[in-house]
Amino acid sequence: MSRPDEIDTRYTQDRELSWLKFDERVMEEAWDEAVPLFERLKFAAIFTSNLDEFFMIRVGSIGDMALIKEPHRDNKSGLTPAQELQAIIQAVQPLYRRRDKLFADLETRLRSCNICNLEFNELDSKERRQVERYFRDFVAPVLSPQVVDPHHPFPHLPTKQLNIALALKREGRDYLGLVPIPKNLPPFLVLGEQGLRYILIEQIVLSRAHALFESYTVGSRAVISVTRNGDISPEDEDSEAEEDFRQHMKKVLKKRARLSPVRLEYQGELDHGTLSCLRERLGLEEERVFRSKAPLALDYVFALESKLPKESADALLYPPFSPCWPAGLVKGQKMIPQIIRRDALLFYPYHSMEPFLRLVKEAAVDPDVVSIKITIYRLASKTKLVEYLAAAAENGKDVTVLMELRARFDEQNNIQWAERLEEAGCTLIYGFEGYKVHSKVCLITRRDRNQVQYITQIGTGNYNEKTAKLYTDFCLMTASPAIGADAAAFFQDLSISNLEGRYETLLVAPHSLRPALLELIDREIAKGGEGFIFLKMNSITDRVLIDKLAQASQAGVRVLMNVRGICCLRPGIPGLTDHIKVFSIVGRFLEHPRIFVFGKGDDAKIYMGSADFMTRNTQRRVELACAVLDPGIRRQLAHYIEVLCRDNVKARIIGPDGTWSPVPRRADQPAVDAQAAFMEEALRQQAEAQLPVPMEVPEKEGFWSHFLRLIRGTQEEETNG
Repeated sequence: MSRPDEIDTRYTQDRELSWLKFDERVMEEAWDEAVPLFERLKFAAIFTSNLDEFFMIRVGSIGDMALIKEPHRDNKSGLTPAQELQAIIQAVQPLYRRRDKLFADLETRLRSCNICNLEFNELDSKERRQVERYFRDFVAPVLSPQVVDPHHPFPHLPTKQLNIALALKREGRDYLGLVPIPKNLPPFLVLGEQGLRYILIEQIVLSRAHALFESYTVGSRAVISVTRNGDISPEDEDSEAEEDFRQHMKKVLKKRARLSPVRLEYQGELDHGTLSCLRERLGLEEERVFRSKAPLALDYVFALESKLPKESADALLYPPFSPCWPAGLVKGQKMIPQIIRRDALLFYPYHSMEPFLRLVKEAAVDPDVVSIKITIYRLASKTKLVEYLAAAAENGKDVTVLMELRARFDEQNNIQWAERLEEAGCTLIYGFEGYKVHSKVCLITRRDRNQVQYITQIGTGNYNEKTAKLYTDFCLMTASPAIGADAAAFFQDLSISNLEGRYETLLVAPHSLRPALLELIDREIAKGGEGFIFLKMNSITDRVLIDKLAQASQAGVRVLMNVRGICCLRPGIPGLTDHIKVFSIVGRFLEHPRIFVFGKGDDAKIYMGSADFMTRNTQRRVELACAVLDPGIRRQLAHYIEVLCRDNVKARIIGPDGTWSPVPRRADQPAVDAQAAFMEEALRQQAEAQLPVPMEVPEKEGFWSHFLRLIRGTQEEETNG
């Protein structure tokens, strides 16, 4: 265990508190008047969903660590788990209050647009009759009300299931009443035909709950929801030696539903006695109880979107955008010959995933294709990819799928797809004990004139056809023999559980990724003030990499980082991290690519892949980053980075104290929203049906020089400001 005086916290911050600042940034989008009104409500729902998962995973995990007799101290903040929990609770309380105020404001604004979320006492007589009929005919028959007493013990409350809690009294005695709301009930009931008037299912049950307890006097009542620890590691669970890992995961999922509570939320009024009873039964301290004025589950918002009248949708939502067919690929021609001729880069969601799916579909029937190998972490609930892989196996191709069954909250979905693929004749692998396989790589092997030919796909995101329309990600498709040979060796190593393979073009965790990154940073450190590093990722928590980047800054290396979420490195600390600039973008789409650039110009080493700079990625997962070799793809990535760095609308700079602030913008500077710019560019290229034009820059100020000017200029503005 590290002593407090051994932990240098001068340029680092706590991971959990950094994450809460990120989620607060998500809520900022819901406050932004420039964002369409209903989209703002969706951002409020995303903030809430993020917070739910944070309690399930992070608070649950830290709570487990707090039970250890000799707790370790966080190596970024020096806090013990108990101290971290206390800091989290203190940080979350104001977030609830701000979210409640936001939700009330949005609901008021939506009512002026005739989009009304109603309570029972607001309904007119016709609407009341509609709700009463609906409750009688469809809701009441599936409810299971319960009185908690010596003959009816306190029931198990599944995580995030809504329940109605009531204070009951009969013959002078107090009782607790509970009414679980089945998850198969629709989240709301639409009322009438004018605009969009609706009532949430929990409000329907809350208004009629007294009818379920006719022999009792009903006192205070509220909607409640329990959040349980969801941080199960399958490796920590006992399994029989001969047990199939897929069956083992099914058992693990059942256990997750019964883990310890970490939070109780309620909306409505509960008297002190009823609240104390609930806390005692759930084993929760008072500080773990959160009162909310907003609904406890806001995911109904996404279902509500489809009910908006067209005129309302036009005014309240972002203008519709459909992913484009990328310039540089001919839609009417086969994909395999096109990729053999030239590398292609898809940029989701601005580009469609269809070219990659067509590539796999063609491979499934191509007589020259002998095998398809792929690693899968997450898939949509409906996916063409599985259909094409199954068809390939049924056509006699050797199809190997490494399906990661431990992708958190997608375990059941992945189990079902694994069973489908196995039925089709695919070879299934389930990864490694102690290491999740998070890499995104697909290898198609062909025999062409008695020679082996590879087509390799490397992704920064999952093969999920739904999230590819919501997340920004890159998909590289290449016929490079060097990359293909490394991918073939990588899959061979996976099949024999070898995590120490060595490759020419691939950096692979847990063995070679972090050491290679450290060497690449050292390469820039040796250049001193001429060194340059650009990093784009979701999060950075790895203390070893943080310290090495601080060392680079102290050597004069300019480090520019685009970190979407957790950033445990605090930039701009004099003498420590003052050559590091960190900015973040939260917008219409979820920023998700991982791009690493070391050096300038043709000498730059550029990688793209699946790993963040997090200890779990570098040490406890099988991750993959691929060298970008093709000059045309390197130019496309350079253009992407340049536009990203010019964002002064959605971008926020992370300051020395770890807080986020808007990017400074002079009055004469044009507003640049990077995501909007990429949408416009994709639409323009699709309309023009021409190849991407390399970015034109004046000879005296090339791309890398622009970076240095951008960094220095921003730092000067901050100093002068």
